[in-house]
Amino acid sequence: MERHAFAMKVKEGRMNDYRKKLGEIWPKLTAFLDRNKVKNFSIWNAEDLIFGYYENEDGAALSAEENAAKDAITAKIQDTFDWISTPGKDMRLMYHNFGVVRENKELIRHRMFMTKLKDGCEEEYKRRHDGLIEQRGDTVDPGPDSNFSIWSAGGYIFGYDEIDTTMEVEETVEEREQTVEWEMRQLGIMDWITNDVDWMTGDVHADVKRLAWHN
Repeated sequence: MERHAFAMKVKEGRMNDYRKKLGEIWPKLTAFLDRNKVKNFSIWNAEDLIFGYYENEDGAALSAEENAAKDAITAKIQDTFDWISTPGKDMRLMYHNFGVVRENKELIRHRMFMTKLKDGCEEEYKRRHDGLIEQRGDTVDPGPDSNFSIWSAGGYIFGYDEIDTTMEVEETVEEREQTVEWEMRQLGIMDWITNDVDWMTGDVHADVKRLAWHN
């Protein structure tokens, strides 16, 4: 399975138009996804940012006809946003912990987050997360997190995570202290857009919303 992600910024004052046009193109978009066996497609929003995630079979490629269909669908909504990622190309994968991926999404809680990297901090962010992968080694994480990936484009960070609610447990005091230590360190290289660490900092940020999903 291949994982893909994209990101845009909605033009000032055009969020209502974006949502309306998304509804208008949705039947043709989902038909396109089904024809091309694209799975687990979702669109997320915080402030004026849009993040999209989807999966397809390894090595899948669109025909010229399907590429034209995709371009025609995109053209109907493209006046409402500017691209952050490069169209047709994935953003940079900064971190992954795919673990045991759940095919059944009924008992899955999603976490999707957005941050803005401080100038010159992209490589440090990548280095810190590469260190987490090295610590994990070849061990497959059984959960509750799965299909976890973090992407970067245009100075932004976008994280996508599927959490098995049947495996979730409350953090221990030690685990909570480790979380606080990690997040405080991360605040040195990035600024939060979504409200994931507001409980810790006392700040107020946007709540991320899932605008659409098609399995």
